[in-house]
Amino acid sequence: MSEPLRQDGIGDGDELDRLWTPHRMAYIRGENKPADASSGLCPFCRIPGLDDAAGLVVRRGELAFAVLNLYPYAPGHLMVCPYRHIADYTETTDAEAAEVADLTRQAMRTLRAVSGAGGFNVGMNQGEVAGAGIAAHLHQHVVPRWPGDQNFMPVIGRTKTLPELLTDTRALLAGAWAV
Repeated sequence: MSEPLRQDGIGDGDELDRLWTPHRMAYIRGENKPADASSGLCPFCRIPGLDDAAGLVVRRGELAFAVLNLYPYAPGHLMVCPYRHIADYTETTDAEAAEVADLTRQAMRTLRAVSGAGGFNVGMNQGEVAGAGIAAHLHQHVVPRWPGDQNFMPVIGRTKTLPELLTDTRALLAGAWAV
């Protein structure tokens, strides 16, 4: 929902539209953010137990899986996670590290094929101080990029646009996943 800031003395009359996203408050407050696997709150541990559509799982491997990000930076933003609940990349086995790398390459190929992505931001934020939103479970971000994708909207309009529903993006990627 978009509405202008009120001009009745409440707030600054900056004439910017506001897109209210109250669903993000759970994320901002850190609700359900696990410290370890014992709490049962880790989303990356829960997601594999859901069916692919409900969990937004794009691809499952033997040791890791690819899942869409609920709070994407760009359309098609996904994460590759080992099934095992570990926090640090150095804790991966050789086989886990290889499958995370392989699923990342497959994700990039698939995103290029279905969306014409011109580039990618790929990486892991290791630890809370390094920006990890869920530091307790290792996950690698794969963010597709296009020329002009971060145009004036976030800078001037202070708004991000996502042109496709997550369920539609998941179906598109899962159906076209390159093995």
